[in-house]
Amino acid sequence: MTNLIEIKNLFIEYKVEGAMQEKKTVHAVNDLSLDIRQGEILSIAGESGCGKSTLAKAVLRLIDVKSGEILLWEQGTGNREQGRLGFPAQQLEIGTDILKLNKKELKKFRQNAQIIFQNPYSSLNPKMKIYDILEEPLIINEKSFNKAQRRERVVETIKQVGLDESVLSLYPHEFSGGQRQRIAIARSLILNPKFIVADEPVSALDVSIQAQIINLLNELKEKFNLTFLFISHDLSVIKYLSDRVAIMYLGEIVELGTSEEIFNMPKHPYTQALLSANPGNKGEKIILKGELPSPTNLPAGCKFHTRCPHVMEICKTVVPSKTDFSDSHCAYCHLY
Repeated sequence: MTNLIEIKNLFIEYKVEGAMQEKKTVHAVNDLSLDIRQGEILSIAGESGCGKSTLAKAVLRLIDVKSGEILLWEQGTGNREQGRLGFPAQQLEIGTDILKLNKKELKKFRQNAQIIFQNPYSSLNPKMKIYDILEEPLIINEKSFNKAQRRERVVETIKQVGLDESVLSLYPHEFSGGQRQRIAIARSLILNPKFIVADEPVSALDVSIQAQIINLLNELKEKFNLTFLFISHDLSVIKYLSDRVAIMYLGEIVELGTSEEIFNMPKHPYTQALLSANPGNKGEKIILKGELPSPTNLPAGCKFHTRCPHVMEICKTVVPSKTDFSDSHCAYCHLY
């Protein structure tokens, strides 16, 4: 499977106001490298504040980064004429770093990279009808489309997410949370993107509705060969939906593997603790000691050593290197 996006040595920092109006630096993402493969659902799991959503926004260049690269690739053999990201008239060369794109190039990229936000109650403009919400991206980005073609595309897309054409004349407040999230998904699909970031897309919904939205995302992924970066704290959802799973802790990837490897053969103590806390776990729960360290004052060595039940002296000073357990499974831990 070929990489669609490759993240290399990414650092993200921002300033917050501390006590006595002192400015502190939050180290949100720290030397993170990760590849996102064509046609997969890659999920990012971890505690709140670990940097999941920050990473997702950086991939779409919605926030600034301190350093690193986010490279665009494409399915194929690397031929520059065949391996491009975009519509025929909206192309970017393979190997392009999105962090270096100018305004015009960034617009091309974003036609192929969309986002589904967490809260469907705030992500849709309450003053616009559903038709106008869906048509707007076409008016901005598809200048060659006439009014009839835009109408055809809007109707086609709303049906793809399981809603009837009749909803297009209504406003967002006239729908339930699940219906609103279907509309938000339709908006993300309207430009035929290759890549979609789903940032906690079901966490604001009732449990009974979550399964419908999860199944819809899976169906769309298979039908259109979409690539998803899926952000969630719900391990049950991640297990069901994901091809691969990356476990984050304090802005770093501590373990990466297929869904089967992560859930059946977890290696990192933090991954093991997360899985033991999952409501579906029937085994012994691992209780972590202490509090999550502040991202403004990160521990030395392994970031997890202050809470790890297997901590050794080396963990307190030396950053662990990568250990491969298979071609698809690795962890960063001194135990191996």
